[in-house]
Amino acid sequence: MKAPQGVTLVDHPLVQHKLTRLRDRNTSTKTFRELVREIATLLCYEVTRDLALTQREVETPLEVTTAPEIAGKKLVFASILRAGEGMLEGMLNLVPSARVAHVGLYRDPQTRAAVEYYFKVSESLAERQVIVIDPMLATGVSARAALERLKEAGARDLRFVCILAAPEGIEALRGDHPDVPIWCAGIDRGLDDHGYIVPGLGDAGDRLYGTR
Repeated sequence: MKAPQGVTLVDHPLVQHKLTRLRDRNTSTKTFRELVREIATLLCYEVTRDLALTQREVETPLEVTTAPEIAGKKLVFASILRAGEGMLEGMLNLVPSARVAHVGLYRDPQTRAAVEYYFKVSESLAERQVIVIDPMLATGVSARAALERLKEAGARDLRFVCILAAPEGIEALRGDHPDVPIWCAGIDRGLDDHGYIVPGLGDAGDRLYGTR
């Protein structure tokens, strides 16, 4: 499916190969975790592609030169609990100095509204780029609520990264937060009657932690 405006579909062959293995119902919990972590690292590479750089003087074993380094304050990875934790390690593998924020949300099975149970973020979010991570963007309820809370806490430069997205979730998130671009590895057909992405890969949290 073609990515709509504001969405970057990461179609690198490695990402797509790993995503196919994630979809397989026979993939073990151990392998599923590894694949989520690996895809997250590759997505992190893409979402940080345009980070601002500055030049500094470096003394190599042979001479003094100038070389680029990332400018500004450290990134913040904001993990939407619980499934976002599966992506966090892969992100930190690439940017180990990043700060980490946690937004605890679950979707009420009856109302499908987002219910917050935990919120912990670093200071001075306004001065940092905040990358929000969650494997699935389905209805968009949790993502929209997380972005709203992070904005209330001062975040101004926000990006959202997921592995799979549904058109309904993209439309909802972009409708409420048109200033927040999205990166994903796949855009699926849509949602079923229970709000799950189809064909999808099942419940990412359950498959990450072996709870179903």
